[in-house]
Amino acid sequence: MELSADFGDFLQHARVQQRLSPRTLRIYTDGLERLQAMLAEAAIDARQLKLAQARRLAALLHREGLAPKSIALLLSVWRSAYRWLGLQGRVALNPFDGLRAPKAPKPLPKALGVDDAVQLAAYAPEAAADPVMEARDRAMVELLYGAGLRASELTSLDVQASGQAAGWVDLQSAEVHVLGKGGKRRSTPLGKAAAEALRAWLTVRPQVAAAGEVALFVGARGHRVAGSTLRAMLSARAVAAGSPAHVHPHMLRHSFASHLLQSSGDLRAVQELLGHAHITTTQVYTQLDHQHLARIYDAAHPRAKK
Repeated sequence: MELSADFGDFLQHARVQQRLSPRTLRIYTDGLERLQAMLAEAAIDARQLKLAQARRLAALLHREGLAPKSIALLLSVWRSAYRWLGLQGRVALNPFDGLRAPKAPKPLPKALGVDDAVQLAAYAPEAAADPVMEARDRAMVELLYGAGLRASELTSLDVQASGQAAGWVDLQSAEVHVLGKGGKRRSTPLGKAAAEALRAWLTVRPQVAAAGEVALFVGARGHRVAGSTLRAMLSARAVAAGSPAHVHPHMLRHSFASHLLQSSGDLRAVQELLGHAHITTTQVYTQLDHQHLARIYDAAHPRAKK
């Protein structure tokens, strides 16, 4: 479909002035083509589009079965286009200002059961192909589950504390210091199992770390381990350990939070340990805890549904 001059000019602005990526430009183009087709079908002049008409277009997307995220993306594209048209004096108002897509239901985070998480953390192959990398992998898994770190927080750890370090581990005080989202620093306790695994890794780290490398965890070439390497390692390790689910680094963080809450019931403490700015972010784990209690009830109570 050939876009109107207004929409075409906006895309040219996005390409030249905003320097949007080809992928984003494709999304913008598809979104504007869809809007132009809907306006043509409703016999509406794009420059005369009113708020009530824009609301009907959004409702039509919902009736067509589009997911809330897809509707939100289209509305964002249309809002951006009309904002630019307004700045150019081509429209009197932005009919998509304040128009929001229906809220998408938030899926519960997936967490491993306590036994599965402990089994994964304790997993040790009978004959490791590379004992040095095995020591590293064991320490990374123990820190992910034992300290509830994000993948980026784990890979950003340095071997020693410094003014430039994003994070480090203090074995003497048994604490992990990290720089979390929004530049917020926090400390979380280091458990005995994680400390032992980390000491084992530090013993062999000099065998692979490049000269002058400050990263705590390094790859085969001696430099800071990449997030993709961490994800691939954890996925393969979970399969080898017999995990019942596809495991990624954030699942161990979810497991850390869920298991702490099940045992302590202290939501504020879990919030601090995770580094969440708002308690509402942490409250999702109360739903996981309820599911845990429901499973116990269903399995144990004589009058429960079997």
